[in-house]
Amino acid sequence: MVKPINILDSDYIQWIKELGSRYRRSQIKAAIKVNEQMLRFYWELGRDIVVKKAESKWGSGFMKCLSRDLKAENPDATCFSQTNLLYMKNFYLLYQPYTEITPQVGEQFTQQVVEQFTPQVVEKIKNDLVSVPWGHHRYLIDKFLDFPQKALFFVRQTVENGWSRDVLLNFISTDLYERQGKAITNFKRTLPDETSDLAQELTKDPYNFAFTGVTGKYNERLLKESLLNNITNFLIELGTGFAYVGKEYRIQVGERENFIDLLFYNLNLSCYVVIEVKIGKFEFADIGQLGGYVVACNHILRREGRDNPTIGLLICKEKDRVQAQYALESSSQPISISEFDLEKFYPEKVEGTIPTIEEIESKLKNIDLV
Repeated sequence: MVKPINILDSDYIQWIKELGSRYRRSQIKAAIKVNEQMLRFYWELGRDIVVKKAESKWGSGFMKCLSRDLKAENPDATCFSQTNLLYMKNFYLLYQPYTEITPQVGEQFTQQVVEQFTPQVVEKIKNDLVSVPWGHHRYLIDKFLDFPQKALFFVRQTVENGWSRDVLLNFISTDLYERQGKAITNFKRTLPDETSDLAQELTKDPYNFAFTGVTGKYNERLLKESLLNNITNFLIELGTGFAYVGKEYRIQVGERENFIDLLFYNLNLSCYVVIEVKIGKFEFADIGQLGGYVVACNHILRREGRDNPTIGLLICKEKDRVQAQYALESSSQPISISEFDLEKFYPEKVEGTIPTIEEIESKLKNIDLV
């Protein structure tokens, strides 16, 4: 009987791990490639149906006939049902305005918008479309056939954040399109051009804190504790890329101890994010307190050459927009002001939208989380 070999050499063990990781990555890449080719075919078939005006040319029974003949031509294929063929047609129609800027399509947009559709932008849109699973597209077609701008927004979010179908449906149901990037901020004035737009996009207004289960009377401590007790949902609502650093994070300024209520690090922006939650109406004094924390983080925590300027997010129960705008004009620190809502609810399946352990470790390995 041949004795099995058991190699304990550390280099060999590490090599085996690397091979396993490389194999899994190759499987994922192969699956993505298959999905891309399939979606390109669906797009082209949908385009053919539209361009050939097939339904008008060959009559009302065309889809049924096409389904039958394609199944006969490809007996092993399972994608040629009448329903799926209609989805392919609508797949093309939904995104046509963003992928084929013809004179007719261009009439739907202002000249400024048309000028933004450079060949590079159009190619990026096409690549995003074939990077999203077909099941996601069917939901988007059902929901937004008459609202291509919303559908494209969720396509981009899915690609950037790796959303599962459940998470996509979750964010559709919470009006993310209407809330994303809508906070009042001074980012254009206080942040470099290359990061101000990204920072604006990470904001929401209002934030949905219904997952906390807080009802009736509550104070700020209870709400903050509830947010952290539901940290997964909290991170999801904040957006992909947020890593939790600490609650009541101690920071020494001169001879005085200060405690930042909630401190995060955003991996996409490579910066600290200070969050203050206020259960009352926004007041001018709130900006002074938050701005002081932002400055302290820049002096004490921010690593020169590695971290971008710290950002402050003020989330309150109610705000007067004019007062909020005036307050932001008075501050030299990048700050946003939003409201929160306790009334909407999320589905239970929320995995897939927070940073992976590997992402957090790679960005924060040199940060002292104390």
